[in-house]
Amino acid sequence: MRTIRRRRPQPGQWVLNGILFAVTFLTLYPFWHVLMYSFSDPQRAMGGGLFLWPKGFSFDSYKMLFQNSGIWQAYGNSLFRLGVGTLVNVLLTATLAYPLSIRRFLWRTPLTLFIFFTMLFSGGMIPTYLLVNSLGLVDTLWALIIPSAISAWNFFIMKNYFQSLPPELEESANMDGATPLVTLFWIVVPVSLPVIAAIALFYGVYHWNAYFDAVLYIHSQSKEVLPIFLRSMMNFSAVESSRSIAPSDGATMANISEESVRMATIVASILPMLMIYPFLQKYYVKGVLIGSVKG
Repeated sequence: MRTIRRRRPQPGQWVLNGILFAVTFLTLYPFWHVLMYSFSDPQRAMGGGLFLWPKGFSFDSYKMLFQNSGIWQAYGNSLFRLGVGTLVNVLLTATLAYPLSIRRFLWRTPLTLFIFFTMLFSGGMIPTYLLVNSLGLVDTLWALIIPSAISAWNFFIMKNYFQSLPPELEESANMDGATPLVTLFWIVVPVSLPVIAAIALFYGVYHWNAYFDAVLYIHSQSKEVLPIFLRSMMNFSAVESSRSIAPSDGATMANISEESVRMATIVASILPMLMIYPFLQKYYVKGVLIGSVKG
């Protein structure tokens, strides 16, 4: 019986593994530091140093954070923008990409060039604000959804994917008397789930993290989204005096540092995306590769 001998690691492999470990540690530690700081006792955490684990485990920062009604309101607005915005984005991008992926479409080339032109030049911040204001969208959540309804980059990825599909799918649907919309939603979309999931992830991450458009268009505190709330919490002293916090928690608040609340807010704002991304990662890689290479 033949014995399989294991090869001993070479010195160069040890060096490479050490470099990869160092890069991984430097990449992940900032988030780990924030996470461990948020779960540490606020008074002990103020001593600083490395946070490889919590220093005196405590939920006080999270208790005070979630007693603030503003974070629930911001979460609701961000979830509305995430859900409705992503749905609108994917729907409009697909309905635009499908006809322009059909080679017999008469205006296919000039319309594609027109969309490509928008990737090179934009209207600018002031003209865009004037347009949004003239449409009556300022200080509404729709101002965060409609102006960014279609991304030219995502359009080209989806268009290239549709072009890579066998033309026999459309031909068989036409022979059965299917309309273009029926062909799109009942034949093309079911076989295009990888690229649709990838595009949905692109749009979803954008909506969750978008900050500047909310600064421009949202004026009411009741309509602020999570990034705006996070900015407010970075100035904790102002938040403490301006937002509603239960008076009975004054003794607890005295033992909580501003930095610990900031850390807890950061964790609360990015945790949903970290939980969703692993389930969509396989579609993300497959969809982007196929949509970018083929066509």
